[in-house]
Amino acid sequence: MVCAAYFVAVSLRIPEIYVGNIAMFIAIYTVGAWVDDRRRAALVRAVLIAGMFVWLLVTTFQGATAPVDDGFSRVGAFSPYVAYMLIQFLINALYFGGAYYFGDHAYAAARKRAELSERTAQLEREREVTARQAVALDRLRIARELHDVVAHHVSAMGVQAGAARAVLDADPSATRRALSGIEASAREALDELRHLLGTLRAPEEAGIEGADNAASTVRLAGLPALVEHAVDAGLPTTLSELGDPWPVPDVVQVNLYRIVQEALTNARRHGGPDAHADVRLRYSPDAVEIEVTNTGRSGVPTGGGLGLVGMRERASASGGTIDAGPRSRGGYLVRVRVPRKTSAELA
Repeated sequence: MVCAAYFVAVSLRIPEIYVGNIAMFIAIYTVGAWVDDRRRAALVRAVLIAGMFVWLLVTTFQGATAPVDDGFSRVGAFSPYVAYMLIQFLINALYFGGAYYFGDHAYAAARKRAELSERTAQLEREREVTARQAVALDRLRIARELHDVVAHHVSAMGVQAGAARAVLDADPSATRRALSGIEASAREALDELRHLLGTLRAPEEAGIEGADNAASTVRLAGLPALVEHAVDAGLPTTLSELGDPWPVPDVVQVNLYRIVQEALTNARRHGGPDAHADVRLRYSPDAVEIEVTNTGRSGVPTGGGLGLVGMRERASASGGTIDAGPRSRGGYLVRVRVPRKTSAELA
């Protein structure tokens, strides 16, 4: 519409120069800057620009061949009339070319802003998802730690309480020993829960202040005490260490300790009254391996507990593998192997 009005106005020799050109510039710029169908926008502008230059050629030819010379002089190879027409072509080329270029540039800039806004929104959504996943993983870690601590010590206290009740009248000294074991288990459970809660309240401070305290128990160096506790709780258990020890990362030590703790708890709960357990810590040049076997029944919990699931997660988090299942000759076997290369990467 704007271009048609301009054509009509110039054809009728309406004395106006600037407003029409500016209006056409804005119209072509608007098509380039706002029309989402880029093929259609390019086609419309190309047709208008081609039509404008065809019309300009026609009017130039008509003016050059007009019988009445009431304008610029046409005398000479580069007459004032020729110069005037060349200027008209140049001005129109600048107008239309500028409108076409700046329209495309404005559209591209708008698309970039829209993409940047969408990317920002996407990153924000991903940040929220990551935050929710971090919370879920932290909750799972807390649940796993609470399960390891509570299940082990409460199971031991239950066994010792049953033993104390059975010999309460017949053997007071055995009753006192059982009650002392219950007291020790309760204290250890409270200490570990206190350490866990301290870690949750202030992870950095708890990690610094509680490092030495935790290193003496929740590490491979604490396996003898763990085995002794299992023996006191009524599960005869032996511990053997094979191979030449080498430095094992703290995270691997904690996970292996917890796996042994869970395996002994399951053996005590499901192996039966005559069950025996054996813990073997084996160092080889390329891996560290923990093996916990027990005699007696091979039953394992079938509910939705975190025992076996937690052991598998700890083995996977350490970069190792785990085999857990009933033995052919009775009892149960848990074997974890963590390659030394993986351990070095976790250090």
